[in-house]
Amino acid sequence: MTSRDDVRLRDLARLRRVRDRIDREYAHPLDVESLARGEHMSAGHLSREFRRAYGESPYSYLMTRRIERAMALLQRGELSVTEVCFAVGCSSLGTFSTRFSELVGVPPSVFARRPGGATEGIPACVAKKIARPVRNREVRGGGSVLA
Repeated sequence: MTSRDDVRLRDLARLRRVRDRIDREYAHPLDVESLARGEHMSAGHLSREFRRAYGESPYSYLMTRRIERAMALLQRGELSVTEVCFAVGCSSLGTFSTRFSELVGVPPSVFARRPGGATEGIPACVAKKIARPVRNREVRGGGSVLA
C-alpha cells in the first residue's frame, strides 16, 4: 500500500467519525469548523472530502438527519412544529420549515396534520424507505414523496 493510500484511508476513517458524530449529536449546535477541528482538519478540506465520500456537504447531511427525526416527532403528534424545530437542533423556524418542505415535499405543519402518518399499515422496512426525506438531487419528476 502506498503512502497516498494510507492518507486516503485515514481521511475516510476521519470522515466516518464526523458522520457518526452528526448522527449522534444532530440536536446539538454543530458547524463545519467544530467538526473539522475535532478531526484536526481544515473546514474546507472536511467539506470537500465529505462531499466526495458521501455525495453531499456535512451541513446537508446534518439537516437531513434533523428532518428525519422531526418527521418521527411530528408523526407522534405530541409536540408543536416549533417545539420539534428546536428539539432537533434547529435555531430558526423559517429555515427548518423551508428545509423540511424541500426534503419531504410538504411543510411540517401539513405533515403533522396527517392522520396516522403517510405510512400507516405499511411494513416498517418499507415505510422507512418511502418516508425517508429526499434530497433535491434525488427527486425525479418533482412532487412530494409522501403526497
